[in-house]
Amino acid sequence: MGRGVLLIISGPSGSGKGTIVERLVDELGYSVSISATTRSPRPNEKHGVHYFFSTVESFEKMIENGELLEHARFCDNYYGTPKKYVEEQLEAGKNIILEIEVQGALQVKEKYNDAVLIFTMPPTLTELRRRLENRGTEDKATIDKRIKRAEEELEYLPRYDYLVINDTVERAVKDIDCIVNAERMKCSRNPELKNKFKGDVC
Repeated sequence: MGRGVLLIISGPSGSGKGTIVERLVDELGYSVSISATTRSPRPNEKHGVHYFFSTVESFEKMIENGELLEHARFCDNYYGTPKKYVEEQLEAGKNIILEIEVQGALQVKEKYNDAVLIFTMPPTLTELRRRLENRGTEDKATIDKRIKRAEEELEYLPRYDYLVINDTVERAVKDIDCIVNAERMKCSRNPELKNKFKGDVC
């Protein structure tokens, strides 16, 4: 089976990355990283399913011990990606997804050089705006901020491995799965096969 692929999916709000990740998990058996947080659980949230809930003291100890792939503080709460869970999934041969923003993605890439960074986008910024407007959950000022943030995130594209255009979810899911399958066949990910073939005497 071999070691799984660490897949990092980023993209602006409205790019559809959440839906893509759900399809990869539900239909193709990918794993998704569970984040740790110091915020309180919401009524429908379960420890180890939606988040690993932690005290501030425990979270800061994880930071000190290098147990997080990346972390950030947002609205007075810590959020981060536990290294142990990710490693367990990779060793089990599972492809695991981290759905995180660009800064966190680059933090992880520093620790895992073979992590595959994928940036998702609609075909155009105009389409991105249309999708945000169709949600009906944000005013024009908020949408304008999200578009501006998307333009800023696009500056990081050269540091990503792949750009997947989310024209339709089905095509985007297929494209990402093809990328991961190709990555798993890389010679650099399968160094043990050389000796296997050498031992295969006709």
